[in-house]
This record gives sequence, C-alpha cells and structure tokens, in this order.
Amino acid sequence: MPKDTSIKSVLIIGSGPIIIGQACEFDYSGSQASRSLKEEGIEVSLINSNPATIMTDPVTADHVYLLPLTTDSLVQILEERQIDAVLPTMGGQTALNLCIEADELGIWEKYNVRIIGVDINAIETTENREAFRALMVELGVGVAPSRIANSFLEGKEAGQEIGFPLVIRPSYTLGGTGGSFVHSKEEFDEALKRGLEASPTHEVLVEKAVLGWKEYELELLRDNKNDIAVICTIENFDPMGIHTGDSITVAPAMTLSDTCFQDMRNQAFKMMRAIGNFAGGCNVQFSVNPENEEIIAIEINPRVSRSSALASKATGYPIAKIAAKLALGYNLDELMNPVTKTTSAFFEPSIDYVIVKVPRWNFDKFKGADTTLGLQMKSVGEVMSIGRSFQEALQKACQSLEIGRAGLGADGKQTRNLDTIVAGLENPSWDRVFHVKDALALGVPVSSVEKITRIDRWFLMQIADLVKTESEIRRYTLQTLPKELILEAKQKGFSDYQISYLMGNATEDEVYAKRKELGISRTYKMVDTCAAEFPSHTNYFYSTFDGENESEVSDKKKIIVLGSGPNRIGQGIEFDYSCVHGLLAAKESGYEAIMVNCNPETVSTDFDMADKLYFEPIFWEHLNELIEMENPEGVIVQLGGQTALKLAEKLQERGVKIIGTSFDDMDIAEDRGRFSDLLKSLDIPYPLYGVAETADEAIEIANQVGYPVLVRPSYVLGGQGMKIVINDEELERAVVNLLGDMPGNRVLIDHFLDRAEEAESDCICDGENVQIVGLMEHIEPAGIHSGDSSAVLPPFSLSMSVTDQMREYTKRLALALNIRGLLNIQFAIKDEKVYVIEANPRASRTVPFICKAYQIPYVNIATKVMLGVNKLTDFDMVEKLEGFAIKQPVFSFNKFPKVNKELGPEMKSTGEAILFINDLQDPYFRQLYKEKSMYLSK
Repeated sequence: MPKDTSIKSVLIIGSGPIIIGQACEFDYSGSQASRSLKEEGIEVSLINSNPATIMTDPVTADHVYLLPLTTDSLVQILEERQIDAVLPTMGGQTALNLCIEADELGIWEKYNVRIIGVDINAIETTENREAFRALMVELGVGVAPSRIANSFLEGKEAGQEIGFPLVIRPSYTLGGTGGSFVHSKEEFDEALKRGLEASPTHEVLVEKAVLGWKEYELELLRDNKNDIAVICTIENFDPMGIHTGDSITVAPAMTLSDTCFQDMRNQAFKMMRAIGNFAGGCNVQFSVNPENEEIIAIEINPRVSRSSALASKATGYPIAKIAAKLALGYNLDELMNPVTKTTSAFFEPSIDYVIVKVPRWNFDKFKGADTTLGLQMKSVGEVMSIGRSFQEALQKACQSLEIGRAGLGADGKQTRNLDTIVAGLENPSWDRVFHVKDALALGVPVSSVEKITRIDRWFLMQIADLVKTESEIRRYTLQTLPKELILEAKQKGFSDYQISYLMGNATEDEVYAKRKELGISRTYKMVDTCAAEFPSHTNYFYSTFDGENESEVSDKKKIIVLGSGPNRIGQGIEFDYSCVHGLLAAKESGYEAIMVNCNPETVSTDFDMADKLYFEPIFWEHLNELIEMENPEGVIVQLGGQTALKLAEKLQERGVKIIGTSFDDMDIAEDRGRFSDLLKSLDIPYPLYGVAETADEAIEIANQVGYPVLVRPSYVLGGQGMKIVINDEELERAVVNLLGDMPGNRVLIDHFLDRAEEAESDCICDGENVQIVGLMEHIEPAGIHSGDSSAVLPPFSLSMSVTDQMREYTKRLALALNIRGLLNIQFAIKDEKVYVIEANPRASRTVPFICKAYQIPYVNIATKVMLGVNKLTDFDMVEKLEGFAIKQPVFSFNKFPKVNKELGPEMKSTGEAILFINDLQDPYFRQLYKEKSMYLSK
C-alpha cells in the first residue's frame, strides 16, 4: 500500500542522555529516521534532552525541542504544533515508556495523534513478562519455566517451585537493570529485592536459567501486508549468562545449522505477527541448547534496538530509514534499497564477510565495582570490525578497542599465570577473550576451555589456529619469513606489530616495508548488502588482504576525518557530533570527505554521511595504508578527541598534513609541563607546579608547591588517573600507581586551589582573529571534573572582572598556540583572580552544548577555518539564547551500587542533558546557586 497521505507531520521521541544500556545508537536511528521522513515531505518535530546529538541539530528535523522527556513537554509541543503521528520506536526504552505514559493519560487521544511504528498492545505484551510468557505458550514457542512475582513472598514461592539456577528479570527496565542470576538460596533474597525495586511496576519474572546455552538475535522489519524480512542474524560468542550488550557478537551466525535457523526464523515471524498490528522494526532474542538445538524465546523488542545499529552497519542496510517509511504505510516491496538502488527493500541482505562486535568497558572509572559480567549490562561502548574471516575480524576488533592491544595477544601483554587465566575463564570480565587466547597459548586443551567457558568449540578452534600460526611465525627471522606465511598472517588479522613481536628481531616498520616489497597490501571491499550479487555504487568499505581492490580513488581533493572510536567515559557522543559537522563542512568546501571510524553506534558511520566511509580501526597501521592509497590533502584530528590526537605525531613524522592546529602546538597544550611554561611566558596565572618522573621527585615538588596537590599524567582524557592528595604517603602511592599504569609518562604535580570556583571557555581561532563562542560557569568547585559538573551558559554569578580576565587569557592563549580551529580552556577562580588549569586544542565535550544553546554551527565554522577556505570575519555569528542554558551530567551508578560515588578530578558521568531557564529566580536555578554556595563554603 502507498504512503498514508493523511500523515503530514510526525513527532519523534528521542532517548535522552547517554546511560549504560542506552547509548548513541539511538542518535543514529533517530537521525536516520528523521531524514527518511523528510524525504517523504513530512514535517518532522523531535524531542530530546541530549545536546550532544546530531538528531537535535537543525539539519536533522524541522522543529527541535530540547526539553525534558516528560508528558508535560509532550503537551507543550502538541499545543504549539499540529502533530498527526508520533514515532516512539527510535528512542529506545525511554521513548517507549514515555509513549505508554502519555497514552495512559489520554494525551494522544486528546490531541488526535496516532502512534506509528508500534502499537501500545505490542509494548505492553513485550515488556510485561507474564503477558510475554503467556503469549509464547499460546503460540507454541518455547520459553524457560517461569513465574511472575509482584511481591517478595510471591518471588520466594516462585523460586522454590522452579529451582536453581534462576534468573530474575524486572519488567520495564533497560539494559538488564536490576536483573541477576541466582545460583543458590543464599543469594536469592537480595537479588529478588533488587529486582523488585528496579522495576517501575514492582514486578519481576523468576525464570529458570539456561546458563551455557547459545544466544542469537534476529533483526526484523515488517510492513502493513505482514511481510517480514530478516535483516541480520547475530550470534553471541559468549553463551547465555552474559547480557548481549556485554557479549562479543558475530554476524552472520557461525555455528547455527540451517535447520535450526529456519525454525528460529519461523518462530520469530510468528512472534512478531502475534504481538500487535504495526509496521516497523523488531529485535528477537533466542537461546539454543547446544546439545539438541532446542529453541526458547528470551525476549522481543518492538522497536529499533541497540543491535539494530550494529545490524545496519554490519549489512549496510539502513534499518531505521526503512522502518520510518514502513511506519508511514509503505510496504517493503514498494521501497528501493537505497544502497544498491537496484534491489527491493524486501530483498534480505546477504554478506560475504564476517563482522565482530566487541564491547568497551570503563571499570577503571568505578573503583571497587564488581567487574564480573552477567545479566546486567555494564559496557559503555563498543567497536565493530569487518574481515573476510572470523579471525581477521576478531583481531581487528581488538585493535579498535584502544586498550593498548595490537590484536588478540602476541603483543607482549599476555598473561602467563595459569591461576589468573583460569580465574578469568571461570569469572567472565572485560578481558575473557584474551584469557581464552592465553590459555590456549599455554597449552590448555580446547576441550578444557570449552568446559569452563561453554563457548562454542568452533570459536575456540579458530583462536587455537591463531596460536598455531604464531608458533609458525616464531620459527623465522624477517629475512627468512616466507611470503605465503606473511600473507596468511595478514589474512588472519595479525598486525605488523604482532608479527614483529613474534619474530623478536624486527620492528613494525620493517615488517610493513617487507610485505610492501613482496606486494602484500590491503585491498578495500564494498559493504553493499548483496554480496556483490547485484551492481552497487556504495561508498562503504572495509580492508582485507583478499582479491581486488573495490575502492576507486578519485582525482578530487580529499580530506580524511579521524573518528573517536568506541564510546567511553570522557570521550563519548559529543565527539561524533563534531566529526559529522566536520564531514559536512568539508563537503560544503568542495572536498571529498572521507570518514574513518570503528564505532557502529554513530551517525558518522551512517552510509550516506561521508563521501567515503572506511569502517576501520583508528590504529596506525590501518590509517597509514589508507593514506598511502587515498593521498588526501590532509587529515583532521581535532574532532575525534584523544583517539585522533594520539596519531598526530606519527602523521607529522610521515609528512602527512594535519589540518588546523599543528602537532607541535597541540603538543604544547597536551604536555602539562610545556603548557605551564607557556603560561608563565604569557604572564597568565596558573597553579604552582612541577613535573616528576619518580615518586621521590614528586614528593620534593609537592613540598615546594604546597599541599594539597593535584596529581595527573600528560596525554589523557576524562581526567584519567587524576587524584587530589594531601600528604607524602598519599602522593607516593598515587605516583607509583600512575607510572605503573602508564609507563614512560611524566606526572604533573599542581598545587590544588582549594575552594576555588571553576569555569571554562570555548573559542575558534583562524590564526589572526579569536571568536569566543562560550563562557561557562560551573556549579561544582574546582577539583570536580568539568564533565561531572553542572555548567551554566553564560555565567550567572561571576563578576565582570573575572569574565574579562577569562576572555583576555583565552585570546592570548589561542594566538600563542597558533590555533587554527577549536580551543577549550578551563579556569579556576579564587579571590577574583583567574588561573588557567588546562587547554584542549580540539573539539571539547562542551561544543555541542554551546552549539545547541546559541543555535550556531560552530564546528562547521571551525572546520572551514581549519581548511583555510574561510576567515572568522566571513561569518555572522548571532547568538540566539534568551536566558541561560544548563548542562547537567548524568551518571550510571545504578549499574555499580557498591562503588564510591563521590565526584573528583576523574570523570565518571556517562552523558548529559540540557535545560533552558529564562529567569534567575527560577526555583531550579536558585537551588543550583544554593549548591554552589554550599560547595564553596565547605
């Protein structure tokens, strides 16, 4: 059936701030859906409270409402605009819950708004554990034995009836919040209480745990004719017992028999058709008994899910784009696949490669947290890699994680203690896949590893084969290493560094030169949704060492934008926001814009965002070879956070032009010692400091500058490793720990300004002119990481003398550092004197907040300044903020209930929200002012 012409305007509900379990994948889906609706002539309104998103940019929707995700905000929008339909399936569980609440209050009915993409009954059936179980029984779909419980007593009775091991699943929660596995009655009471408290309806499902079974996901799309397409089948590397968001996942499914797949597919179709009458996306999760392939349903999500972004990037099929059009009434066979432009959207994707997703954790930010993986999601981000084999994709994923690994082992960071390895296998944590490799390398039989971990034997044999290849490489020197073995190693994902390490007599560069001499180079293959079965003109590529190169190099001027890699605390979605605007600005300036990134959750890796997308690790070897092939005018490193900046030195050494601020000038700001020397020469106040390489040197410096002192390493993000200490004993312990974690780094010892206020500035500089784009006043005092502090734009209580000093020091520093592009500076203020704490010569996490508050595309402007196509004087930057904008940090401490929640110099927040207030007398504002006064008086 054609598009429903009665729908003229649609409201999309976003997902709010980034939290563990709901990250930037919903910025991707919301942005893609909005663009898809606009293509159909639909007037799109969008509500979200997260300023760090592309979906809340004017380029995405016709009307953007940066408001709290509440029913009051919905009413405000519906009073202002004629909305025909609401699409709640692009904002995760947050959007669905808000949609349900509004429906229960009669808001949609009152304003004559239709719900599209899902129906209320489907949400209720899938989120209510008992309703879901009953429906599955009715359909003849297998489920684990279970009982619903709304009280502690009912839960105890259910547990006694079913027997251990058990799983407790709270209703209406996100990312497994409140859920847990229970192996004995001693653990049961606390787990049951936690689950009941986590559920907004005080309801849990007490279910028999099928630990060790295999886990699979199917991503589906359904239209109004009840036709369904399977977009992707995803297999978990880890068995049941680990939340799928914390599991390594693989596509296509590697160990699934065709018979079992067909059965699973049929059951998924039956489930989707039974939960409600709607057109859109759906995610179905199954568990399979490895002994007899018995299938049971785990859950079904009638929305774009966390895995939808992964499936979309894995196949090249734009799930959110098509789902939005289905919600308007189109059928799958009426839509064209926008990637191939020759096949129907009903044509199920086929892939001739393997993708591997590996989660990224930040346990280092949550000291004392239980790092064991289980039912409750704990990862903060993820990477995806693409290879011609599972081995190649797995090694590339390990290189993408930015945890200092050159692949899956063979890099000098292996664990050799068998007790430690076995403990890591028995108690899965972030590093279990490395422990699997270490165990096999030590000679532990595959069958023993299989018995302990219950990971499918096929995966373990693939890793064991890597160990065999390592042993073969060790037999040779660089001079004798056969071409065939080098090619085999590269096809299995080994980095040049790993090969050099295994031989022990060659450097990474020498291995690179050797294989180039032998004609062994990366080739780039298309991700075209159809395994080259049909013609496709996609711009989406991955590298491998197999066959012809499918990436045609144009004769256009090119710019490469380096992405920010996996989300983590301190480097999140705000850097992807900057990368997207960098791409748009480069295209507007006449360049071919090339994106390099490995994060499947992002808008920057969407199929139509860049002129060319290389889904590759932000890893020197990959980047170097890509630059050799594409020969760009230069590389932009300012927009991708610390990830991109860390590659600037190598780029300079190889003669690659860095677009914008030079490496040496960036290095002055990043090197804490050099930066303090610059401040001294500019007569800009700064805390007394010293640079130490040993604990003894640090103690001597601390006694010179005076306690308390702030201890921090150079070249880090998110305050990593920073501590405030008050005596020699604490200082020695902090320095020893830092140098142990970051060997070769130098430690900066700053006198800490106690009870000082904190503020920051952001500016753009073209080498001659400086435009200050924002001054922000923090609520929390100096000593609380800026990412964890509420910030007010513009300042509301700082004196004119203080803001004048901030402006003056910003201009002095921007010009002295020869900034071409963006600069963020953080200040401490005490007794009306302004001190500079640090400067970041790159896009900062505050940039999207300022762009949204003032409604000016500062990153776009800064990129054009970096490229040299414009001067600042070419732009008319008129700020449109009336009143004040407040940045509010959001935390995910509920995932780690026993950790220290006290804030300090190391960042802990996972996201942020924005709030606009017109009047200083607003009760919320007065509360913030009261909090600030309280902090400064302590």
